[in-house]
Amino acid sequence: MKQMKALIVAGPTASGKSALALMLAERLDGTIINTDAMQVYRELRVLTARPTPDDEARVPHALYGVRPAAEPGNVAWWREAALAQMAAAREAGRLPILTGGSGLYFASLTQGLAHIPDPGPAARAEARALLKEIGPAALHAQLAEADPTTAVRLRPTDSQRIARAWEVWRGSGTGLADWQARMTPPAPWRFAAIVLDPPRAELRTAISARFDAMLREGALEEVRALLALQLDPALPAMRAHGVPELSAHLRGESTVEDAGRRVELVTGQYTKRQATWFRHHALAAPAHLHTINARFTPSEQLSESINPQLLAFLESMA
Repeated sequence: MKQMKALIVAGPTASGKSALALMLAERLDGTIINTDAMQVYRELRVLTARPTPDDEARVPHALYGVRPAAEPGNVAWWREAALAQMAAAREAGRLPILTGGSGLYFASLTQGLAHIPDPGPAARAEARALLKEIGPAALHAQLAEADPTTAVRLRPTDSQRIARAWEVWRGSGTGLADWQARMTPPAPWRFAAIVLDPPRAELRTAISARFDAMLREGALEEVRALLALQLDPALPAMRAHGVPELSAHLRGESTVEDAGRRVELVTGQYTKRQATWFRHHALAAPAHLHTINARFTPSEQLSESINPQLLAFLESMA
């Protein structure tokens, strides 16, 4: 039986992957499937640069704004939902085009996923309380005693992953690394991947312009509405780039200019980690992996020098 085909368009934040995916979806009769952990949240349209209503009217889009901020998403939930959307696209005679910047979400399809049980609210609350009380380094030290196999893989400053490892160990009695060793196989699809890897200087310029545009489009009002929900600050949506910084501004703790500089700094650091991850993780077989060192904006088309490369790449999926 011939494998089902899907296209991946990946890259760091502000690299222009959404614009490229939209253009390709129009040319290839594609359905765009969100592969960004923050764009799934309903309340974060502006700050996560979700596709506009006009974009969504041009081609089918899926898994954007489908969860309330109060309900944290995770890679296991996303994988199941993405597979359902991919099957629906194929049934409709359309090419699934997965686009986003969450590398682990892509990897859950192309490499498989470990099924980790829900640790439960008590374990989650304990992890958050310890993180707040003793800090990530001390919690990492405790994790090293309880689950050394997992701890050795984590940086002592990586508070989110340390807390996650702690709650899994406390809730299940088994270390996170042990659960991750019990992998499900990759999804039964044939993946081709385009990875955008723009120069750092271009990306920094794009990040700065992106924040200014978000302010004009209502980012402050979006954060104000999110804060009115009085959600747990540890929820993923409350840590999305721009939320902590603009929250501080709304509390009178910083100017909007200070918030902007901070957002640009943390987003720049994040894009560097994203780019590094994509360079070291293959999202498709070498013959079906194509890296483009350029940035795309909605007003741009592929240059004549890139067009033949991309067309040959897409033909290789046949």
